[in-house]
Amino acid sequence: MEKPVRIVTDSMIGMKLPDYARLSPLVVTVLGHNPSAFTGPGTNTYLIGSGDRPILLDTGQGVPIWADMLVVALKDVCNASGLDRIVLTHAHVDHIGGVSQVRERFGRVEVLKMPWPGHDAPAGKPMSSLGDGSVVKGQGVTLRAIHTPGHAPDHLCYYLEEERALFTGDVVLGAGTTVIPDDTGDLGEYMNSLRRLLELELDTIYPAHGPVIRNPREKIREYIAHRELRERQVLDALSDGPLEVMAIVKRIYVDVPEYLHPAAASSVRSHLKKLGKEGRVAEHERHWSIN
Repeated sequence: MEKPVRIVTDSMIGMKLPDYARLSPLVVTVLGHNPSAFTGPGTNTYLIGSGDRPILLDTGQGVPIWADMLVVALKDVCNASGLDRIVLTHAHVDHIGGVSQVRERFGRVEVLKMPWPGHDAPAGKPMSSLGDGSVVKGQGVTLRAIHTPGHAPDHLCYYLEEERALFTGDVVLGAGTTVIPDDTGDLGEYMNSLRRLLELELDTIYPAHGPVIRNPREKIREYIAHRELRERQVLDALSDGPLEVMAIVKRIYVDVPEYLHPAAASSVRSHLKKLGKEGRVAEHERHWSIN
């Protein structure tokens, strides 16, 4: 039987999402308008709450039209004119780049996130610290922070208790898979984070990119299986002898456009680092081989 090339087969390439939309009685999404090969239609930012001052989760990249759409969504969809506070999933710029825009329009809104020294500057000051298990209460909503490192060391998902829903940031996307940066990411931690999410009672996932996920446990298991397949593919590629990273990419990512190969190389390096920590592979003069 032919070996599978990939587990996750959907993609955000060419996907369109509305400027803003109500997703549930407690959740409204506002699109960040920063489309790219890695962000899909753009970053999903969320207004969460049942009252006139919702919580804003993530702020996109700082694109001017996003701030305009945020104001419109607050007024027309939420019947609100202000924000309670801002909670952030992690310090990548497509999630925190719009904080200054929010403060320009709404004043000194409190910002909460897990600190990542050296990376939080775009979020501005002051900033309140969140950690694993921290609870943020809003009007009609309770968000519980869950530390989910791997994509980024400061990454928090937020569990919306009233809906049994999870805002997954970049840990789980609405389509496709997330990149594990080889410099600041950690694939071993990422796999542990995915397995931790499986322990939650979930009905819905609200991802940072792509559409809402209504089969959360199936999606998380698919993500785990996808990474396990990639690991086997890396080891299979090395079974014929030492290879450089890009040579491994070209053997594995045969169904991926070449312009995405540098991103794929980042994930391959993350796999190799994980396998290296486990003593299963080693690097010598930029070539990797099985121990």
